Amino acid sequence: MLSKIKGYYFITDSDLSKSGNISDVKNAVESGVGVVQYRNKSGSTKEMYEEAVKLKEICKNIIFLINDRIDIAIAVDADGVHIGQDDMPYKIARKMLGKNKIIGVTVHNVQEAKDAEKIGADYLGVSPVFSTDTKPDAGKPAGINIIKDIKRICKIPLIAIGGINLLNAEEVVKAGADGLCAISAVVAKDDVKAEIIKFQKLF
Repeated sequence: MLSKIKGYYFITDSDLSKSGNISDVKNAVESGVGVVQYRNKSGSTKEMYEEAVKLKEICKNIIFLINDRIDIAIAVDADGVHIGQDDMPYKIARKMLGKNKIIGVTVHNVQEAKDAEKIGADYLGVSPVFSTDTKPDAGKPAGINIIKDIKRICKIPLIAIGGINLLNAEEVVKAGADGLCAISAVVAKDDVKAEIIKFQKLF
């Protein structure tokens, strides 16, 4: 299953989306993505649960992850979660989810990447590579070299995120990223599927 963590990695964003998460995820699946991460920072727990149930059905043949909310992941039997440095600690998340679920961890530097791989993370989200407006608390951009530095020491898949668009995505891939996410460069556009396919062609 982890072999699907490559290419364009899709993350929902209902604030930026023109057509809504359901439509966006259908387009993402049709464009051949291997992973969908459901991220919703503003919805109620009930709203999140109900939307996650629908999204999981759309994602039945690919990896479906929930951002941060382990309770929602368990409730809908998602394939796993993605957690940041300030979310539930990995060890607790693993204990709650069990050994067969996927846990991705956001890292901002080489040391965090080493630590995440050591404790058992299934893949890394390296963020932010470039300056981003999508996530105001993302931190200082790490630059392209962080991808090369982490790839030298870590064996698990690396997904690059933060300020990525079609103008800089090629250098992200050349630096060694297994996959990338470009939220605003996709969900804020009129044709989500066409935009994802442009990124997919880089891999």
